[in-house]
Amino acid sequence: MKYKKYFRKTSLKQKGVGDLFLEEVNKKKPKVFLEIGVFHGVTARNVCELLYNIYGSDFKYIGIDLFEKNDENKSELIPNTQFSNPIKKFYFNYIKRQNPYSKEAVENLLKKFNKNVTLLKGNSNKILKNIDMKKIDYVFLDGGHDYKTVMNDLIYSKEVILNGGTVLCDDYDLSQAPGVKKAIDDFIKQNNFSCKFFYNYRFAKIEK
Repeated sequence: MKYKKYFRKTSLKQKGVGDLFLEEVNKKKPKVFLEIGVFHGVTARNVCELLYNIYGSDFKYIGIDLFEKNDENKSELIPNTQFSNPIKKFYFNYIKRQNPYSKEAVENLLKKFNKNVTLLKGNSNKILKNIDMKKIDYVFLDGGHDYKTVMNDLIYSKEVILNGGTVLCDDYDLSQAPGVKKAIDDFIKQNNFSCKFFYNYRFAKIEK
């Protein structure tokens, strides 16, 4: 299965990165997938398509994001949500009349799987404590890049790893966000988990 961009922005835009990501998810074939940091919803749509091909309608996708720029994330490293492509600008501003980073726009992109998808708007520091992580098989961690936020997300994801699941972290070696690497390194050391790095240390895959 090839990673599609759906005429939106995605952090997995480099050639081959999206395909590699889907290959990793396909190895584990999770039934319940959690994504922290949904952005425009492109990765969410690709994951849903993949899991639908495997399980039909018998899968669950949960996505967490702020879905807007506000005081909660002003100190975070956030991808540019605006398009440089004038055609895309025109399409979303005058035809779709929606902000592609909004929860409503992502819900629209995922409407094919509306019975399988739960989107949660808010800060993962607050939301994760209310999720039953025992039911999660796979976590794709690409939310806040501050050390405390990444560590919080990892701590709440620990139960997933202990139950045989996988936590895949994006932007491990991103120079603009050193807190990501430090949090992952500290978490692995503290818990003696296995971690594999790939695509030039962009991804860190944490397992038991």
